Amino acid sequence: MFREMRRKKQALDRTEIDRMHYGTNGVLALSGDEEYPYAVPVSYVQDGDVLYFHCARSGHKLDLIRQNPKASFCVVDQDQIHP
Repeated sequence: MFREMRRKKQALDRTEIDRMHYGTNGVLALSGDEEYPYAVPVSYVQDGDVLYFHCARSGHKLDLIRQNPKASFCVVDQDQIHP
């Protein structure tokens, strides 16, 4: 179903995955209208293995999730740019 990760030493271990509950926001990527990608920043909380996203009770994000529940979610824990 998923491709094998090419650079395996960059894979997150369970401890790093569990640290997601320290984050507060990330980018949710969905399959948008006419198959265009749709990525949007969202606030989230983690409860065990479940992520909850802040959103309205209706809207574009929820419509897209109902059409195709496959998604990707990216959390940036900390970013440091070195010149």
